[in-house]
Amino acid sequence: MTKEVALNVLGEPLVPCSFDPLTGFFRDGCCKTDENDLGRHLVCAVVTKAFLQFSLEKGNDLITPRPEYQFPGLVPGDQWCLCISRWSEALAANCAPQIKLESTHINALKTVPLDTLKQFEASE
Repeated sequence: MTKEVALNVLGEPLVPCSFDPLTGFFRDGCCKTDENDLGRHLVCAVVTKAFLQFSLEKGNDLITPRPEYQFPGLVPGDQWCLCISRWSEALAANCAPQIKLESTHINALKTVPLDTLKQFEASE
């Protein structure tokens, strides 16, 4: 049985998003998903102070370390697999972080057009 290769929004194999901090629904460094990922953690974002504050105000504290969940807390510049709905909310609020297209899952295109995602492509 061969395992299906996850693709990014460019139609290429998905590149890991971050191993430090370790991200992804499966905590494997990649923004992979399956039917158990109700939040759809698809977007590899480079978080900013403005986005972290926005997320906190929406009830999702990504700043405070939570050792019981092996979560170190995020700081600006960290890469993290975000839920597509939260990234879209941040877009509407003018605080969407930049993203790594090669590390953003193809299923993000079901919610956000590629042209929009490309406007937020992080430079190396």
